[in-house]
Amino acid sequence: MQVQDTPEEWRVVASTTPFKGNKTSVRTDDVVMPDGSTARRDYQVHPGSVAVLALDAQDRVLLLKQYRHPVRQKLWEIPAGLLDVVGENPLHAAQRELYEEAHVKAEDWRVLTDVYTTPGGCDEAVRIFLARDLAEAEGERYEVSDEEADMELARVPLAELVRGVLAGELHNNCLVVGVLSLTAALGGDGLDALRPADAPWPARPFEA
Repeated sequence: MQVQDTPEEWRVVASTTPFKGNKTSVRTDDVVMPDGSTARRDYQVHPGSVAVLALDAQDRVLLLKQYRHPVRQKLWEIPAGLLDVVGENPLHAAQRELYEEAHVKAEDWRVLTDVYTTPGGCDEAVRIFLARDLAEAEGERYEVSDEEADMELARVPLAELVRGVLAGELHNNCLVVGVLSLTAALGGDGLDALRPADAPWPARPFEA
């Protein structure tokens, strides 16, 4: 048996959008179940995101510490951001986020993994990139605001992050998935076996 997610779409007989926010909205669908009954499902509609696990020559990961109001915590995270433009190339978005949040550029980009963050209640899809051959970006630093104005930056050894994840000290979804995926790749076929940065992404199709 091949263990692989497959596309499928059950029939929707009614759909409303009771809330529209700046970047996301909430949709209510009446979905036909396999037995013919109808069930109502509420979920957040999300444009999608990209995240960047930036690994330097000393096997340290570039991290940001940022306040996240819904969970009332400051979380260590990897650079990430929304896919604000429909059809935007996710690699270009990831390169922009790395520059804006850390003023760093990278020469080597690969797809580390693709995930749905909360598929039971949100359609957000995230592509996590691995970025290597890091260097300081040219030009002026991007001017940040709001929560980003209070960010801390650090470079932390990968082994220390694995320990922190398993100890329950680090909770950001993209950080946890990225760190454990990178560790698995290093212990498996190696980083050169990862998908290229322009690999297809059916969850969020994009232009080349």
